Amino acid sequence: MQKVTKPMINAGIIGGAGYTAGELIRLLINHPQVQLQFVHSTSNAGNRVADVHAGMEGECDLRFVPEYDLDAVDVLFLCSGHGHSTEFWQENGYRDNLKVIDLAQDFRDESCGYVYGLPEVNAERISNADRVANPGCFATAIQLALLPLASTGRLRSDVHVTAVTGSTGAGVKPGATTHFSWRNDNLSVYKAFTHQHLAEIRRTLVALQPDFTADINFIPVRGDFARGIFAMVYTDSDLTEDEARKLYADYYADATFTHVSSRNIDMKQVVNTNKALVWVEKHGTKLLVISAIDNLLKGASGHAVHNMNLMFGLAPDTGLRLKPSAF
Repeated sequence: MQKVTKPMINAGIIGGAGYTAGELIRLLINHPQVQLQFVHSTSNAGNRVADVHAGMEGECDLRFVPEYDLDAVDVLFLCSGHGHSTEFWQENGYRDNLKVIDLAQDFRDESCGYVYGLPEVNAERISNADRVANPGCFATAIQLALLPLASTGRLRSDVHVTAVTGSTGAGVKPGATTHFSWRNDNLSVYKAFTHQHLAEIRRTLVALQPDFTADINFIPVRGDFARGIFAMVYTDSDLTEDEARKLYADYYADATFTHVSSRNIDMKQVVNTNKALVWVEKHGTKLLVISAIDNLLKGASGHAVHNMNLMFGLAPDTGLRLKPSAF
């Protein structure tokens, strides 16, 4: 039987100078079904991509472009800061036959025809979508810790979350809390109980469990490492530990990248991969769920490529079989 070869997917990136875009470029230039047509950046127009994104020397000869042709691509990734995606479409207008994956937060409420891009919930809708809003990094890690409970109506009390993120989550522009001498050997809390990802987390949980009205008490922590998210989530539960582990294993049985671990997890197991690992244990009436992801991959760019694969009918892990670093 002759193998059918799928046509190449022509891709473009808007806002190509940040950490998220850098990871996306690395993934797309190595994706077997993608031809990266342009990487747009106003601040770096004309510069070599390899001069901005470390480690790209010898990988590609691309330069950032100041202009772009949307008719030249099949899929467009929006990697500019929050709010800029709305401005982009005000200036350009949507095009027919163009699929869009937005990595900002502008359309995560599913406005303007976007589908919320969390495959562990919305894989079928993503596969049929023309516009996908990529989830936030914290939102991804926390939702993966809670989806099995919400899907079976078992979120019945307040949810408590402490999650630590790497410095790349703050973006490429330097600031007081990303400076090495401040961040190194240091921890700090920010946006306690008010983080912007809470809204999308609650929307997903309520969609699965309409009677969920309890609080989500979220304490985000700046970590002294570059990449990764380690989320510790607990809530009251009447499940036994064995019942909870079976619930999680059954829910994620067919998930491509989310795996329920047979032992307690650490963050290095997922860094540099598109995997999410989940661990469940019971302490009295409290169910503790730990989840870990790479904030730039499963939390952003790898997640976006996963969504692209679904939108174009490719195997979900195409171009995403990445090696964990371990040490």
